[in-house]
Amino acid sequence: MPDKRSDVISWDEFFMRVAIDASLRSKDPNTQVGACIADTNHRILSVGYNGTPSALSDDDFPWSATDDPLTDKHSYVIHAEANAILNYRGSLKDMQRATVYVTLFPCHECAKILVQAGIGEVVYLDDKYDGSVDNRISKHIFDRCGVSWRRIALSRPAGR
Repeated sequence: MPDKRSDVISWDEFFMRVAIDASLRSKDPNTQVGACIADTNHRILSVGYNGTPSALSDDDFPWSATDDPLTDKHSYVIHAEANAILNYRGSLKDMQRATVYVTLFPCHECAKILVQAGIGEVVYLDDKYDGSVDNRISKHIFDRCGVSWRRIALSRPAGR
């Protein structure tokens, strides 16, 4: 009888790949973000991606960044982490100490939502806004609230 495979991907890589796949649903032409929330028993609780509220047609949506808040995409898009929390249909008790895997380090608004939901760890792929005021606020929120955060790299390309 052959030995079992030993070159399987880690749980971190598995959940991050789910987050990457979720990001492929985003219609944002510039930034596609995905999130996957997994509980302490390695079960997926929810996934999300950045996009418009379900009642707002993304076909009629202004997908550009402008100085006018009424036509700027940032005024309308729900971030992946917030969508993952909102998409969850179970009890928020299940989120206690869960891990969110996100393709882009969370903004400070999402940091507050994740903390309030009980998330215990943030695992991220990219931190392209590292050092910005918003990014520093996010890290401060996580640090003050006891939420750990760490970056991972995929051991194999994310493609199929």
